[in-house]
Amino acid sequence: MERGKMAELESLETAAEHERILREIESTDTACIGPTLRSVYDGEEHGRFMEKLEARIRNHDREIEKMCNFHYQGFVDSITELLKVRGEAQKLKHQVTDTNRKLQSEGKELVVAMEELKQCRLQQRNISATVDKLTLCLPVLEMYSKLREQMTSKRHYPALKTLEHLEHTYLPQVSHYRFCKIMVDNIPKLREEIKDVSMSDLKDFLESIRKHSDKIGETAMKQAQQQRNLDNIVSQHPRIGGGKKYKKDVCASSDLEVKNTSPMSEQDSGILDVEDEDDDEEVPGAQDLVDFSPVYRCLHIYSVLGARETFENYYRKQRRKQARLVLQPPSNMHETLDGYRKYFNQIVGFFVVEDHILHTSQGLVNRAYIDELWEMALSKTIAALRTHSSYCSDPNLVLDLKNLIVLFADTLQGYGFPVNQLFDMLLEIRDQYSDTLLKKWSGVFRNILDSDNYSPIPVANEELYKKIIGQFPFQDPELEKQPFPKKFPFSEFVPKVYNQIKEFIYACLKFSEDLHLSSTEVDDMIRKSTNLLLTRMLSNCLQTVIKRRNTGLTELVQIIINTTHLEKSCKFLEEFITNITNVLPETVHTTKLYGTTTFKDARHAAEEEIYTNLNQKIDQFLQLADYDWMAAEPGSKASDYLVDLIAFLRSTFAVFTHLPGDVDVHSTMSGKVAQTACMSACKHLSTSLMQLLLEAEVRQLTLGALQQFNLDVEECEQFARSGPVPGFQGDTLQLAFIDLRQLLDLFIQWDWSTYLADYGQPTCKYLRVNPTTALILLEKMKDTSRKNNVFAQFRKNERDKQKLIDTVAKQLRSLINSHHL
Repeated sequence: MERGKMAELESLETAAEHERILREIESTDTACIGPTLRSVYDGEEHGRFMEKLEARIRNHDREIEKMCNFHYQGFVDSITELLKVRGEAQKLKHQVTDTNRKLQSEGKELVVAMEELKQCRLQQRNISATVDKLTLCLPVLEMYSKLREQMTSKRHYPALKTLEHLEHTYLPQVSHYRFCKIMVDNIPKLREEIKDVSMSDLKDFLESIRKHSDKIGETAMKQAQQQRNLDNIVSQHPRIGGGKKYKKDVCASSDLEVKNTSPMSEQDSGILDVEDEDDDEEVPGAQDLVDFSPVYRCLHIYSVLGARETFENYYRKQRRKQARLVLQPPSNMHETLDGYRKYFNQIVGFFVVEDHILHTSQGLVNRAYIDELWEMALSKTIAALRTHSSYCSDPNLVLDLKNLIVLFADTLQGYGFPVNQLFDMLLEIRDQYSDTLLKKWSGVFRNILDSDNYSPIPVANEELYKKIIGQFPFQDPELEKQPFPKKFPFSEFVPKVYNQIKEFIYACLKFSEDLHLSSTEVDDMIRKSTNLLLTRMLSNCLQTVIKRRNTGLTELVQIIINTTHLEKSCKFLEEFITNITNVLPETVHTTKLYGTTTFKDARHAAEEEIYTNLNQKIDQFLQLADYDWMAAEPGSKASDYLVDLIAFLRSTFAVFTHLPGDVDVHSTMSGKVAQTACMSACKHLSTSLMQLLLEAEVRQLTLGALQQFNLDVEECEQFARSGPVPGFQGDTLQLAFIDLRQLLDLFIQWDWSTYLADYGQPTCKYLRVNPTTALILLEKMKDTSRKNNVFAQFRKNERDKQKLIDTVAKQLRSLINSHHL
């Protein structure tokens, strides 16, 4: 039952659902019927639904049939009317066709005209569009053409600006065109091309300034020299008028003044003189000699392109390389002044360019970079100058180099570079300059001394006399009173040496100019250098002349006179230095001149050389001595060699006593040198004769030989008594031969008893006879007696004499032994 009820209920629900679906199909649009049909097929009762659908279709067909039957008559009427209308429509169609044919025939020309009009309109529209597009494109093409033109004319910075304008203003308006895309693609290439071309211009610029550094530096140094000349003129002439002509006249007068007052003007190099033709023209600056526009353009271009730092680094790197090349001196720079000048010109030119870039390029280089370069340049320049200046042996070249360094320093100081180290180095070069001066003046002194005739200067008239007086400070009232012709006591080398000492002082003063030294420092430098000249160079030259083998006694005497006068002139040299330095000699720490000592030493050396030469002459005569030591009897006169020796001594000392000159000099020569020389000669002669008598080669001698030797000694004593040189008191000169005299008297008189009895007493007659000397001579006579007197042993007298000799010899040995004990 329950199952039947449930089946019935389900059947009712299905029927109701099918009814709903049918209504929905009837009322729904055909396009939306899909979901409704899908619900039917999703269910399980679609067969029943199809039955109901067919039943509903049959119901609708019956209703349609009923409706058609009801309206059939009206339909037939409508068909009839429609057939009538068709006939009328056919007529209308034929009329329309005819009308259309006529219209087509009549409007054919109009259609052609309309087609032409259409084409014209189309062309007009195209032309208008083309004009509009060209209006947009032409400025782009014009800008591009302008860009190319600027690049061709190497106006790279304007080209870069044009490129920026083209890229950001014009190309965006026509970016859809193909040629614009090509331009856009070319823009980076154009930028690179501009960079490359501008960099090439920069390289050309760097090469140009490298080549022109010499000229730029020369110009800058000339400007500095002109400024210094102008400063000197202003300081000398406070009231300066306007105009270049006045400037030129003042410069000329100033130069003339300098030439007339400078004692070494003939040795000046002239490197600092400004040429006359340049005085009337403005000296061009660095910007006039070099076109700096490439570096500015390149800097702007790289700045616009955002690569300024790259450009700065490249520029500084290249300039550092150029600086190292500039600072590398040529190997032969020291040979000529032009080598130094070119070296300095290049350095000055380099830094003048950098200074100009520093002040005009807005940061391309900075002060730190310039200072770094200058420190490197300063150290390398000083090292190079130290090395190359050490090769300079010409003081004129060293002086010119100093002037060039001062101008170099002043030039760079004018551009703000510190140059104190250069002036410190000049003080080092000053020492080298002094050394070269000393060497030069040493040669000058040698030439003067070698060419001198060592004779008093004769003067035949007042003009020559005043000329000598003007050259050398000499005053002698007695000489002034003498009539012409007359002679100065000194030879020509005295005024020449004196003037050369003054020239040396001027040369020292010349170097100290423009070194910013105080008067005290200049005075000290001059005095020290002059002392070196006197104590080292002049002293050595005098010593060389004095020690020279061919220098005779007359020359040595003249040297003594000359050095005496030069010694007296030292006070005038002191006054001369004081006048040119304005430093009083009483000032604290003032160096004194050592000229007095130098000339005294030279005079003493000459005196010693006189004594030595005399002794050497005596030795030469003594070498001619030819004694017959075995002679039985003496000759009737003194030996020939000794007679000649005495004659030589007489003539020599006669020269000493007839020297010209004032009273002081004459008394000095005769009273000191002549007396000392005479005493020295006599002592040396006495000593040499004693050595000749006692020399080991003379093993035997006879009494006759001793008597001949006595004659020679008597000749020497006669010479001493004759007073060859005035001034000796009594028999002072004879005392030189006292040893020989007492020894000879002892042997000739055979007075041994007196000698042995009085030996050792102050009043002994033979006080100067040494027992050793007596024993040596006695042994030689004893040997002679033994060998020559074969039969002496058979003679009582000879035997007694031999015994006496033996006894005396024994006693002499006893004296010698007791003396040594």
